[in-house]
Amino acid sequence: MSRDITTPRTLFDKLWDAHKVMTLEDGDDLLAIDRVFLHERTGAATLNALSRSQRTPIDPSRVYCIIDHIVSNKEDRDANDARSPNGDVFIRAVREAANEFGLNLVDTDDANQGITHVIAPELGLVLPGFSVICPDSHTCSLGALGALAWGVGSTAAEHAIATGTLRVKKPRQMRVTVNGKLRAPATAKDLALHLIATYGAAGGERAAIEFCGSAIDMLSVEERLTLCNMGVEFSAFTCVISPNETVLEYMATRAQSPPPRLIEHAMREWRLLVSDAGSVFDTELTINADDVRPMVTWGTSPEDGTRANGTSDASAYMGLEAGQELSDIQIDGAFIGSCTNGRISDLRAAAAYLVGQQVADGVRAICVPGSQSVKAQAELEGLDEIFKTAGFEWGAAGCAYCFYAGGDTFPSGARVISSTNRNFEGRQGPNVRTHLASPATVAASAVAGRIIDISESEDL
Repeated sequence: MSRDITTPRTLFDKLWDAHKVMTLEDGDDLLAIDRVFLHERTGAATLNALSRSQRTPIDPSRVYCIIDHIVSNKEDRDANDARSPNGDVFIRAVREAANEFGLNLVDTDDANQGITHVIAPELGLVLPGFSVICPDSHTCSLGALGALAWGVGSTAAEHAIATGTLRVKKPRQMRVTVNGKLRAPATAKDLALHLIATYGAAGGERAAIEFCGSAIDMLSVEERLTLCNMGVEFSAFTCVISPNETVLEYMATRAQSPPPRLIEHAMREWRLLVSDAGSVFDTELTINADDVRPMVTWGTSPEDGTRANGTSDASAYMGLEAGQELSDIQIDGAFIGSCTNGRISDLRAAAAYLVGQQVADGVRAICVPGSQSVKAQAELEGLDEIFKTAGFEWGAAGCAYCFYAGGDTFPSGARVISSTNRNFEGRQGPNVRTHLASPATVAASAVAGRIIDISESEDL
């Protein structure tokens, strides 16, 4: 049966319909998959299963293996250095399997190496309108480019590699409209934490969420990526944002973007990636960007957040008391990096609070760029010297201290302020207590030795 072309469609509908091969008897859809990303932590299992089943990739050129999760962050690392015990086994296994199957490999010594969700936009491995999966829940980041991107399990990734398709049940849809304009120093990270604190960590209803509104239109590409990255912490299936001219201009300059003779045609197609007037969503939420202030989490869920000068609820694991002022809380560690906030704009924002400053005594502060390209750009601008002079450790690209993988971490019981995405018990190490915040808040707090509100000048 042909589709009624007069019915208004959402951006997500258009992306879904463009990749739907057929509807199956049980109502699930079979979708064509344009890109599969694998990293060494889950990719080894995926490719080993593919080999055991005696299957081969239907199109090796569409599969990218990226070493990022457990690779060492030492600047002098060698090809197999891992930050977790026996992590080199995973690195070697993915490298060998990628070479065996003829897959694209972004190895530890590649100038383009970095976190999957950081280098995919940088290199143009994902373009507006693509369908993308990865055994990593933060794949939803890439919806910021107008792509259909979501995290899957290793078995689903194996199926997509072998067949080029994936069986999926179409999710509900939600529109989150953000009106007004973010007021500095509030950032896209603060907007995400504000949204989750307002509606709860389950507020996304496992829906496909489209972000729109005047505040979203004004976000940079990197800010859009940060916002969509946090969608999974809101329990979203995925997130999407219609690509405006800012996004199109960014995508047109990527290494893997269409060549000059085709780019104008591509951009005409990309401009069609917008929800039609009259499109209907299952759920509608509205946020006033003018209300967003620098945020910090106090508990063990991203929904446990408040303004950086606010008060906490009780949390036994975090060692806090109900009504305790966040600005009274001393910290032991600070981390800047991850697929949420490890891009060049994040490092610039943090460095602005570190010029001429020193990290407080007793605070271990670490900055790990999200990609080697970000690292190189930061070093070209002298940001690395600002970080190191202030007392931050500086590392090679990777996921680093976003999560604990064994090996080096913060001491048990340490209180860490982090630009990452998750704060559940043990996320950054056994008994480590994590407070999520923007890179600027992390940097300024590292100098102060306590959580501070960067919107209050006397605290800087």
